[in-house]
Amino acid sequence: MKKKVLSVLLATSMVVSLAACGSKEETTDNAAGGSTAAATETADAADTTSADDAIANLIAATEGTVDIQLWCSELESYQTVMKELTDKFQEQYSDVDFNITIGAVSEQEAKDKVLEDIDAAADVFVFADDQVNDLVNAGALQEVAATYTYDPAETNSESTVAAATKDGKLYAYPLTASNGYFLYYDSNIFSEEDVASWEALEAKAEEAGTKVGMNIADGWYVYGFFAGAGCTLSMNEDNSNECDWNNETGLAVAESIENIASSPAFVNVADQDAITMLTDGTLGAYVSGTWNATSFQDQYGDGYAACKLPTFDVNGTATQMGSYAGYKFVGVNSHAKNVGWSMLLAEYLTNEESQLEIGLATAEGPANLAAASQIDSPALAALAAQSAYADQQLVGSNYWDPAKALGQNLVDGAADLQKVLDDAVAGITQPVAE
Repeated sequence: MKKKVLSVLLATSMVVSLAACGSKEETTDNAAGGSTAAATETADAADTTSADDAIANLIAATEGTVDIQLWCSELESYQTVMKELTDKFQEQYSDVDFNITIGAVSEQEAKDKVLEDIDAAADVFVFADDQVNDLVNAGALQEVAATYTYDPAETNSESTVAAATKDGKLYAYPLTASNGYFLYYDSNIFSEEDVASWEALEAKAEEAGTKVGMNIADGWYVYGFFAGAGCTLSMNEDNSNECDWNNETGLAVAESIENIASSPAFVNVADQDAITMLTDGTLGAYVSGTWNATSFQDQYGDGYAACKLPTFDVNGTATQMGSYAGYKFVGVNSHAKNVGWSMLLAEYLTNEESQLEIGLATAEGPANLAAASQIDSPALAALAAQSAYADQQLVGSNYWDPAKALGQNLVDGAADLQKVLDDAVAGITQPVAE
């Protein structure tokens, strides 16, 4: 396909889509004195016809093989379901000869891989919500100015659409709304009262001879303690950070984290080691996300359970842990070889049916409201309960290394907590190198 022709076609489809929206409003207005239902049916028919026409025009202008490279998570569940969906996409548009290849690039690494060489990067890729700003600023994302089959702003949760929007323009298709964390636990060991607080959880774990844990030496997780207690972390326009974790409240939080980490039942481990412990039967509860749901369900069996994060003691007050709420998007490379087909594929991968299939395959929660309502999952229920205490991840890159070091220092039982906090804040808030 010729890039210039497709660019024209994409622009044409935008005009058609906008015209269809205008026709709908005019028809409804003209029908004010008559049948609203008839006017709506007419408008819906016009929208469908316009979409069909735009796709038909795209097909008619296609010459030769359409090459599309897709990047998504390296996890087997993602690779498998994406292959199934791209096969269905090719079947739906069987008049076109496609060559769709699927690469393994995690959503966390997508931005860095794309910005290494935008021209050589995938045409369509899955990425985390905190990468929108940098990708847009680099001119790497194709704006979603028009759609072929559905409007992402109408079908997905408001928070995911807002996170995919910059300066009033939508730059990606929402895919999941479950990139957060909560507590998995074995209900054969722990009661609901036990998992309500870190203090009760660890006391029961010590009594039962099992381990509980999380990865405190990771900025994504340690944030939950400080945010829950009311400490602040924010990102400036230049991607530098503001942080007050070294104030009096932050000092009390640091003391609480050290108390939690000092329990003989507590382990500070990342996911890979946690899953090993889980398989060995030595891990009774762990803070993680939906991507590990299958592992915990398989190991805990009829005891499989999940809940919001526990409270923790701050100067004698039970304080609810906060967390990050994250989303995954599907973006189209602004330098895509076949931009029209790339956008249609991205749209297909994020429609209601596809989001439902991806959710069932990966245990992640769909951004699409209708799809999300069809999945019954303890992990997603726990995530929903934690969402009331969660924040969108908006933080500059200078945060991660100092926050990781802070978490490790607290796990190690640092003696001079004020110095540890001062050093962390100095690193987190350092100016962004030009």
